[in-house]
Amino acid sequence: MKLTSLVISAFCLSIALLLTGLQLRAQDENKTRFEISGQVMTDAGYNFQQINPDYFDVMRPTQLPAFKNEYGSNGNVFFGVRQSLFRVQSFTPTQYGELTIHFAFDLFGSGQNAGETNFHLLYAYAELGMLGAGRNWSLFSDIGGFPNMLEYWGPVGLSLCKNVQLRFIPLNGKNRLAFALEQPGASADEGVYADRIELSDVKPRFNLPDFAAEFRMTRNWGYAEIAGVLRKIEWIDQGNEPYDLSGKAWGYGLNLSSNLKLNENNVLLLQTIGGKGIQNLMNDAPTDIGIKNDFSNTLRPVKGVALPLFSYSCYLNHRWNEKWSTAAGWSAIHTQNSDGQQDDAFRNGRYASINLLYTPLASVMAGVELQWIERENYNDGWTSSATKVQFSLRYVFSEKL
Repeated sequence: MKLTSLVISAFCLSIALLLTGLQLRAQDENKTRFEISGQVMTDAGYNFQQINPDYFDVMRPTQLPAFKNEYGSNGNVFFGVRQSLFRVQSFTPTQYGELTIHFAFDLFGSGQNAGETNFHLLYAYAELGMLGAGRNWSLFSDIGGFPNMLEYWGPVGLSLCKNVQLRFIPLNGKNRLAFALEQPGASADEGVYADRIELSDVKPRFNLPDFAAEFRMTRNWGYAEIAGVLRKIEWIDQGNEPYDLSGKAWGYGLNLSSNLKLNENNVLLLQTIGGKGIQNLMNDAPTDIGIKNDFSNTLRPVKGVALPLFSYSCYLNHRWNEKWSTAAGWSAIHTQNSDGQQDDAFRNGRYASINLLYTPLASVMAGVELQWIERENYNDGWTSSATKVQFSLRYVFSEKL
């Protein structure tokens, strides 16, 4: 596979950071720490049912067929190395606190490269004292809720979204308080009116950033976190039709999460989320805005509304001994559809998995995992599911300079 320009750029940036770190170290060995790390991970498995081929090696309920045989035949073998990643970090003490820089990418193609083994930016983030800037997890997300599992995408009920942002962190330590202005974004489902010319000139506008905040309390028993988000979603009708379909909606959400150390061998991961118009902040959810009929209004017979959602995730990380471990749990998401959506629109998603992992060395892991997902449509009675077994080998490297 040929290197894309993005991969070349990423490689050049990594080398530049490496040289910078070496120069800083040469100037003052006690001042800067520099670390290069990553993993080579090979996945192989068998999907007993069918799923969108762009997501052949992950489990997303939204990508299950919305009608019979939408994605071909059942039963497919897959292989991949898309979870392999490369990471560069530097840590430099300054008079304003420690400057940390984090840059990383994996090979899970997204967007127009969905389904391919391609450059995928994970982090490009810097933090100094109370200020942070760049691409990182949204403050609304809690990556601590992701279990010790093999599957890349993970439980459907989690909020997992990386975003470009500006952070302010007035409190950091056992108690952490942070605020962020984040890149806005949303998607819309035009539903049964998707082919109407009246909607062809309706364009989104985001004139305010998303506002997110989190507070985390960490103790010997684990941590508890509450996070919230507020966003404005607007759309402008640029056409000259008899209807003015311009409008706006406010999206908001609350995320409660916790890691509870039941004992030295068991950690319980809990997360529950509720809100409206925050689907694109979720790990796997459909559109933020749906069409609602309003036929009593002769000037605007349909309108866009923020779709409510509720989700939860419950997983247990269990360690059998120093070399063997298991993660098992269940997760679900529910979307409250609007009456202008198609009958086959996504409504409910469910996710469950269990694995057995073997770590003979700190840098080597092998495992097998059984995964199951289910999709339920809005109003046509259709449900579909998929079961997959996955085998993975992971080799980790890390070097401090």
